[in-house]
Amino acid sequence: MNRRDDCYNRYVPQPSATAAADAVPLVPPVWGLLPEQLAHALTARGIPIRDDEARRVIAHRVAIDGARTIVRRPLSRALTSAIARASDPSDLEIVEKAVDPHDGFVKYLFRSPDGALSEAVRIPLEKPGCFSVCLSSQVGCAMGCVFCATGRLGLDRNLRAWEMVRAFCRVRDEAPGRITGAVFMGQGEPFHNYDEVIHAARILSHPCAGRISAQAITISTVGLVPQIRRYTAEGHRYRLIISLTSAVPARRAQLLPIAGRFTIEDVAAAIREHASRAKGRVTVAWVVMSGVNTGDDEVDALRSLLGDVPLRLNLIDVNDPREGGYRRASDEERKGFMNRLQVLGVPLVRRYSGGASRHAACGMLAAERIAPV
Repeated sequence: MNRRDDCYNRYVPQPSATAAADAVPLVPPVWGLLPEQLAHALTARGIPIRDDEARRVIAHRVAIDGARTIVRRPLSRALTSAIARASDPSDLEIVEKAVDPHDGFVKYLFRSPDGALSEAVRIPLEKPGCFSVCLSSQVGCAMGCVFCATGRLGLDRNLRAWEMVRAFCRVRDEAPGRITGAVFMGQGEPFHNYDEVIHAARILSHPCAGRISAQAITISTVGLVPQIRRYTAEGHRYRLIISLTSAVPARRAQLLPIAGRFTIEDVAAAIREHASRAKGRVTVAWVVMSGVNTGDDEVDALRSLLGDVPLRLNLIDVNDPREGGYRRASDEERKGFMNRLQVLGVPLVRRYSGGASRHAACGMLAAERIAPV
């Protein structure tokens, strides 16, 4: 078993000829397994299953099209019953669903079996009838970004791959159209939960599971340099977004405490390395805050730092004015900032933050349940 699957050792023990089936841990929820892992786990419990049967089980549970094109014959009743007895029945409960009537964004609050709360968002895309799902990677977050609602929660625990995939499925099953993409940009820092997030992405992009194109899956990080370098070395095909928000070292350290551990120069070196290896533009995210990070000093610092790197700059409006008093820039301030950024000669995208009337910022639904503000 390779390194990225180490977290499944607790679920998938090596087969033992003498161990009783009841002494072997339950097979984890199938949403968190690739077909070969399911076959291995069931075999360890004394339930013989072929790879094609494992693929059909996975397809039944997570294939986007309801498995119509994959499952050509049903499993036997005996095997279905054996799998049910061997499997962990854990699931996610939908606690709350907030629908924004203005833009069609739908935000979900889920409760895991241990009571942990996490969120996902259904995002309408420009193509009619198509949607993407924004997924959380942790319960809370340890990064402490001062402008982020999730930062108020602190970190409870990492989400497991099955919880992320199951959240995707729950949102997908209620969508009035096709889910064509997924973004790990909700609660938590995805690269702080690297193995489980990458595993979830593998399931979502598997032809017998989520069936999402790898290029339509996006993973965001606030700048964890070792994980960026590992991601680059492993050559994943998912899209990567790296959040800078400020190119001025002292200001970035104030806004993003993780900058005290990884300097802006460290992050820039990792971005440069990724751009060279991926042979394409690296997407950099910038949370725009009025009077904070829209000045000439930021443009000059960004040009000095990454002016030689092929970038795509995503500008995102700050969402939660209650945290730190950070406000959205006015149209005039934002337009002026974007005009000054033209000197970089890179594509600029103002990313729309939907659901503003219904708790747009990640962590806001959970924060109200845990500590009302």
